[in-house]
Amino acid sequence: MAGGLEGRLKPEMKKPPLQFPPTPKSKQGPPGKGTPLPGKFPIWPFLFMLLLLWFWQETFTRLNVRNIPYSEFKVRLARKEVVEVKVGQDDITGRIEPKATNKPAEVNAAASPADAALTNKLERPGPFGGLFSRNRQAAVSTNAPFLFQTIRVEDPKLVEELQAAGVRFTGSRPSFLSQFLLAWVIPIALMIGLWVFIGRKMTGAAGGGLLNIGRSKARLIAENSTGVTFGDVAGCDEAKYELQEIVDFLKNPDRYKSLGARIPKGALLVGPPGTGKTLLARAVAGEAKVPFYSLSGSDFVEMFVGVGAARVRDLFQTAKANAPCIIFIDELDAIGRQRGVHVGAVNDEREQTLNQLLVEMDGFEANVGIIILAATNRPEVLDRALLRPGRFDRQVLVDAPDAEGRQAILKVHSRNKPLAADVDLGRIARATPGFSGADLANTLNEAALLAARRKSKLIEQRDLEEAIEKVVAGPERKGRRLNEEEKRRVAYHEVGHALLAAHSKGADPVHKISIVPRGRAALGYTMQLPLEDTFLQTRTELMDRLKGLLAGRAAEELVFGEVSTGAQNDLERATALARQMVSMFGMNPRLGLAHCLQRQPTFLGGQDLPAQRDCSEATAREIDEEVKKVLDEAYAEARRVLEQNRDQLELVTGELLKTESLDAPTFYGLINQPVPAPLPKPLPLAAAEATPGEKTKL
Repeated sequence: MAGGLEGRLKPEMKKPPLQFPPTPKSKQGPPGKGTPLPGKFPIWPFLFMLLLLWFWQETFTRLNVRNIPYSEFKVRLARKEVVEVKVGQDDITGRIEPKATNKPAEVNAAASPADAALTNKLERPGPFGGLFSRNRQAAVSTNAPFLFQTIRVEDPKLVEELQAAGVRFTGSRPSFLSQFLLAWVIPIALMIGLWVFIGRKMTGAAGGGLLNIGRSKARLIAENSTGVTFGDVAGCDEAKYELQEIVDFLKNPDRYKSLGARIPKGALLVGPPGTGKTLLARAVAGEAKVPFYSLSGSDFVEMFVGVGAARVRDLFQTAKANAPCIIFIDELDAIGRQRGVHVGAVNDEREQTLNQLLVEMDGFEANVGIIILAATNRPEVLDRALLRPGRFDRQVLVDAPDAEGRQAILKVHSRNKPLAADVDLGRIARATPGFSGADLANTLNEAALLAARRKSKLIEQRDLEEAIEKVVAGPERKGRRLNEEEKRRVAYHEVGHALLAAHSKGADPVHKISIVPRGRAALGYTMQLPLEDTFLQTRTELMDRLKGLLAGRAAEELVFGEVSTGAQNDLERATALARQMVSMFGMNPRLGLAHCLQRQPTFLGGQDLPAQRDCSEATAREIDEEVKKVLDEAYAEARRVLEQNRDQLELVTGELLKTESLDAPTFYGLINQPVPAPLPKPLPLAAAEATPGEKTKL
């Protein structure tokens, strides 16, 4: 109306609009709250007020009405005390004016014995003798008029008796408010509530209502919500460089576009479990300063047909509205498997989801400003159309870190841990070859738990060494007791492994010998740690490893004259290594360079997956014969070395039986050999001399 009135005024009569001072920020309410928008009717408060009004009306009416039995009503009707009556479907209400000559005893006598007892009970003084007793006495003793209500009984002559008594009577129906609430509002509200409850139970686990089942479940990550940057990621410098370039392209696109470069559409992080693929994605989210959507490959999969493709469309539609942005899909192999491998409804649904993902990444319409990051540890099962340039232009390998990378990872994970002055993370890094970032983080956490168990305020070097043993060999089984004969056999077995390692040039140095049971099946163990990371091994080094594996069994046979089942794992590993030397590495003169075993490369299973034979039956027989010959040669050489050093075998075994564990300085001191240097340029050692039976620093 203000605008219309202003239009009819003359120009000289118009006044400038009033200027109000701005509301201070401290007094402004939060966004989205306050006065409802015009045009929106508050339906729920209205229904609540309606229900409250109905409840008040019914309650107030019932509080002023006295319930009497039908027999008392008939008696008072006969005495012409009933003045007016309203006959309902189930009850009779009205007004009674008792006569002055009426006595309570007469009324009680006319009533039933149960009603009379109730009347006497209400009239007795007691803890509730206030309202009930006074109302009853006022209604009966003082003969005051009162309103009554009684349950209607089938009585055909009731109308005749009412006419004879001169009572004003009428029929009644339920009030419109009661009828409306009971017949419409309450049933509809119950049905809506039941529908909402069932809908939430059906799709609550899927993260939305029935109408939102096709919506994407991607989570928008804020810039600082991850708390991880590239400075918190160590041990994978090459992968960091590739991702830093993508982030820099988002921050400075003109520098790249001036040279004609275009941003990669996708980057696939590939690597074994625990190497930090998801951590790298979190670092990208912390560094990108653009919208970052994170979800898992399994978030697209649902029991309903077509939901996966709908969620992919919704994801990219949301991302295009907020471009430039980054989408991170973890465990891509959940939806990116090779198509056409399996047959079934589930496979059809997954293939439709994959097809939609392929179209959105690089289809008919250009996808500008959206970068896809994905992570998987099974790249060999992914569809080739997903891996081609234009969709995933880069495949970033996130492999297990080297010694320097492990040391950097240990420094990152030890930032909030109190370390003692004698802790050398470089030595711990060299003692953990093959460890991933997750393994190193677990090692530091185990060390902290061991220090807390000792009630120490600092994490010492021995805690880290014990944590490594716990991660590699499992926890100590102090409850597993070995008898003296079994303990002697286990001691000779482990010392046999250690002596062959000490007398072999290509074997890894001995770090510790123990006959304390660990893990699920190990009754003892000999820990050998390499001096540095190696990526190639010669035939001599592999033969030395075979000798070390078979030396435990050779020691048992040499001392006790018979063997036991303790060498089962050693024989299994030795046989697998000998078969690889013969049929895969070309290290057998009889078979030559033939590669007779095919193994599918995989990050998840490694060398534990079964290999497929790629040769004839005659060649397979020759392979078996050559494997047996290699094992026999290694076993004979291991037995010969132990026979030549029988005195060292007895000496070290006797010391091991006394202390149950020997460290590297003690072991090499007993056999008169120097401790192998950990590096060509060894770090300064702590000024401490090892004594037999003590665990020393690495």
